Amino acid sequence: MKIAFIGLGNMGGGMAANLIKAGHSVNAFDLAEAAIAKAVEQGCTAFPTVREAVEGVDAVVTMLPNGAIVDSVYSQDVIGHAPGSALLLDCSTIDVDTARKVTSAAEAAGYQMVDAPVSGGIAAAAGGTLTFMVGGSDEAFARAEPILSAMGKAVIHAGAAGAGQAAKICNNMLLGASMIATCETFAMAKKLGLDPQTFYDISSKASGQNWSMTSYCPLPGVGPQSPADNGYQGGFATALMLKDLTLAMAAAESAGAKVPMGARAAELYKAFADAGQGGMDFSAIIKTLE
Repeated sequence: MKIAFIGLGNMGGGMAANLIKAGHSVNAFDLAEAAIAKAVEQGCTAFPTVREAVEGVDAVVTMLPNGAIVDSVYSQDVIGHAPGSALLLDCSTIDVDTARKVTSAAEAAGYQMVDAPVSGGIAAAAGGTLTFMVGGSDEAFARAEPILSAMGKAVIHAGAAGAGQAAKICNNMLLGASMIATCETFAMAKKLGLDPQTFYDISSKASGQNWSMTSYCPLPGVGPQSPADNGYQGGFATALMLKDLTLAMAAAESAGAKVPMGARAAELYKAFADAGQGGMDFSAIIKTLE
């Protein structure tokens, strides 16, 4: 299958490489020369514009920074330029309203489209172990599943257009709040004289067990390898967590949902990012609690 991949940053680069490994031909476009050069090394074919990259393809995958860019790329460079038979897959994390707007415009032009944001971070993107939360029609999902499966370990149909984005922001609001709770618990345990590894051994097998603790422990040398063991570099940047929490707060307001824990997590991550820590992994917020 010939696939255009638009947006080859930390996440998109690894995802495109896994499409190559799965035997697909990938037309690559990114504004960053370094990203394009790396994609070419991995087997992609570079194109100077989005419009040229999407010509004659079977599918278009996008991994872009925000909703405004997604809307612009699809309205100006994909819809009407990719073949009408091409499947469109947006893997960016954006607001639900924009996801629905872009899908509606694509469908009006005769395309099938899904919103398919991801969970898993840079390591999972490179390793092909992402989880995709997919919004779209049953038929569009059926076409998208084999493509997404080449880049992930789980592909789940969340519902109609926009449902993938809704699932993503709800999931990451829970992740942000649970990470802060995990960090403050480890900090308190240390101040109470508990050895961090001993506390991990207890809580990871008790009712306090959670993903932030047992898969992504915020303390170095405790639990499986995590960004904490690499100076809180790599992984999932604080700025990206703040982006997702900001989207979650907007969605909560729109839906009339009460999210006091999510709101507090958003406040704490904003303060951490404003203090110049936006590039650090989001688990580094433990530094503000120790």
